[in-house]
Amino acid sequence: MGDLFLIGGVIIACFVAFNIGGATTGPAFGPAVGADVLSKTTAGMLMAVAFFGGAYTIGRRVVDTLGQELVHDPSVFTLEASITVLLFIGGALLVGNLSGTPASTSMTAVGAIIGLGLASGELNVAVVGEILAWWILSPIIGFWLAVMVGRYGYESLDRLVAIKRSDGPLLVFERIEVRGWPVIRPDGSPIVEMKPIGVPLRPALGPNTSRREVVGTAVLVSIGVLMAFSSGTSNIANAIAPLVGSGALAMNAGILIGCGAVALGALTIARRTMETLGNDITDLPLTAAIVVALLSSCIIIVLSALGIPASFVVVATLCIIGLGWGRSTQTVSVAEAVRGDVSPQVSVGALAQSGDATVGTTGAASSPPNAPRRSGPARSDLFDPGTSVRIVLMQNLVPLLATGGSYLAFWLFPVGG
Repeated sequence: MGDLFLIGGVIIACFVAFNIGGATTGPAFGPAVGADVLSKTTAGMLMAVAFFGGAYTIGRRVVDTLGQELVHDPSVFTLEASITVLLFIGGALLVGNLSGTPASTSMTAVGAIIGLGLASGELNVAVVGEILAWWILSPIIGFWLAVMVGRYGYESLDRLVAIKRSDGPLLVFERIEVRGWPVIRPDGSPIVEMKPIGVPLRPALGPNTSRREVVGTAVLVSIGVLMAFSSGTSNIANAIAPLVGSGALAMNAGILIGCGAVALGALTIARRTMETLGNDITDLPLTAAIVVALLSSCIIIVLSALGIPASFVVVATLCIIGLGWGRSTQTVSVAEAVRGDVSPQVSVGALAQSGDATVGTTGAASSPPNAPRRSGPARSDLFDPGTSVRIVLMQNLVPLLATGGSYLAFWLFPVGG
C-alpha cells in the first residue's frame, strides 16, 4: 500500500510541476516572445534547461526550507498529508493556467502548507508573516518602479538604446572558404598543394540586423534565462518539498522528476501564459521587454538573497502592467513645451492618440493645424485595464483556493502527523 501511495504522490508531484512549467515560463520569456525575439518552442526549451540548473544547485536548499520551517513540527508531512497538499497546489495552479493567467506557484504552495499548519496547530506564524509582508511589498515596488520608468524615462531610454526589431532573421550562417594546411614532400621540397579541410559555417548578422539589435536581443534572452534559473531555485520546492520532507522521495530523484515535468509544461501549456504576458496586457517593444525583465529579475534576486520564496509571477506581471500604465500616462515636461517639441495642451484623453490625430478630453478627434504633437502608440495598445484586472484577481484567487481547500480538508480529515 505504501508503494502505491508513493507512486500516486509522484504522479501528483509531476502534475504540480507540469503546471509550474505552464505558470512560470510566461513571466520569464513572455516579454521575449511578445517582442518576437524567441519562438514559444525555443522559450520552452530554454526554460527547461535553466530551470534544471537552478533547481539542482540552489533549489535543494529551498526544498528543505519549505518542508521544515513553515511548520513547527515537520512530522506533519506524512505521505498522505504530502499528497493532499500537492493535490491542492496542482488543482489551484491548473485553474490559473486554464484561465490563461499565470498564477504564483510559491504563493499557491505556501498557501496549501499554511492550510495544513493551521489545521494541525503547527503553523509557524512568524515565518509566514515575514513571507507575506514581502509578498505584499515586492509587487508594489516593482509596479511603481515600472511606472516611473514608463512615465518619465522610457522615451529617453528608447532613444539611447534604439533597439528595433528588424524584418527577417536575426542571424544567418555563411559559408567560409578554408584552404587547409600545406602538404610537404617527404624530401622537404617546397609546397606543392593545399589540402582542403572542408567549408565550415560561421554566424553573421541578418540582412536587416543591426549590432544594437543583436546586443539587445542577447541581453533580453539572458535575463529570461536568469529568471528561469531563479524560478528553478524556488519553484522546484513547490512540487517536491512535501514528498522529500516526508522522507518518501530522495532529493536528487525528486529534482530530476520534477524538472522533467516542468519541461513538459513549458513546452505545452505555457504557450497560453506566454501569449498573455507577451501580447494581451501591453504592447512590448524590445526596449520595454528589457526593462520589464531587468526590474523583475533584480527584485527576485533580492528576495531570494533574503531567503523568501519568490513569487516572481506576480512581480513580473505587475512590472508589465506598471510599465504599460506609465507609458500610457506620460507627462509633458516644461522643457519639451518650451522647445515646441509637443503641444502644451495635453490631457489624459490626448494620450489616446494613435498617431497624427489629437484626441481632446471629450474623446473627439481633431487635428489643429501646425500643432506639434507627441507621436506614439495608442493608449489602449499600451495598457489594457480589463486584462490587467483579470490577471491580478486570478493571481490572488488561486492561492486563496489552495489555502482554503487545504485547511478544510485537513480540518475534516486530519491525516497530518
